[in-house]
Amino acid sequence: MSTRLGEGIKLVGCVLACELVGAVGALFTLPAIAGWYAALRKPSFNPPDWIFGPVWNTLYMLMGISLWLVLRRGLKGHEIKVAVGLFAIQLALNALWSPAFFGLHSPLAGLIVIVPLWAAILLTVVSFLRVSKPAGLLLIPYILWVSFAVILNIALFTLNR
Repeated sequence: MSTRLGEGIKLVGCVLACELVGAVGALFTLPAIAGWYAALRKPSFNPPDWIFGPVWNTLYMLMGISLWLVLRRGLKGHEIKVAVGLFAIQLALNALWSPAFFGLHSPLAGLIVIVPLWAAILLTVVSFLRVSKPAGLLLIPYILWVSFAVILNIALFTLNR
């Protein structure tokens, strides 16, 4: 197999792995939107429901590309292993948020997951920047969106206690 083909397969694999996390989250999110989520009191800055899917699909794609850029450096160095480990932790926390928030119908459970998720993303961004500046920069939209999501989650918790 040529190096280019191998790298292309790795890239697709990284993106698909991240998108799979989104697909699993959708299993918990979609059934709750029309009923439970629609009934929640929402802050004035709550985006329309239709925006979340395209935003998250884009963010998962960027995350996958970012991971691929780091993995291209190999897994031999300590700094790279730490970066990939942090990425795995934030991805696992990302996967837990939808079941916590939508699956349990609990803004509090979502908040308990999203705060450490935000911290894990921040550590991942810093770590990725050390390994590959483009990889770290590709995660900036993700941390910005999750920063907004933290504020939204706090508002939903506060308005619906």
